[in-house]
Amino acid sequence: MSFRIRGLSPRPFQHLYGLPDAELATLGILRYVVDCQPGYPDRIELRDAAIGDAVLLLNHVCQDADTPYRASHAIFIREGATQTYDAVDQVPESLRMRLLSLRAYDAHGMMLDADVVEGTAIETVIARLFAQSAISYIHVHNAKRGCYAGRIDRA
Repeated sequence: MSFRIRGLSPRPFQHLYGLPDAELATLGILRYVVDCQPGYPDRIELRDAAIGDAVLLLNHVCQDADTPYRASHAIFIREGATQTYDAVDQVPESLRMRLLSLRAYDAHGMMLDADVVEGTAIETVIARLFAQSAISYIHVHNAKRGCYAGRIDRA
């Protein structure tokens, strides 16, 4: 079964690019300069930011459904990111190299299933979850820290 992985749109974050640290702090956002790779996975381009890049650490509502599964968590956004990752039947390296939690939801935002998988084997879990006709979409989270990593839809 074909699947489509997407990162976040840059639009909601672009007004934050270049703001002074003090102003970011009033919004609960921290700026970091990347000092190791991997380690700072950007949620727009779905790649780890390069050493020397500036990233913003902020809280993001990743599951906005009006259900008990409504959720938010910390994410990194690379300052200057403009291109949303969007690919069919391809898995970005930033997901391949991590232990992942896949959370499967119906069209109303109710979680119906979930699993933990090494990124190198993500396709098998995607196929198993989408074999259930009630599953509408899947959220990917980094299993260790719980951060939202991307969305998977049927292609």
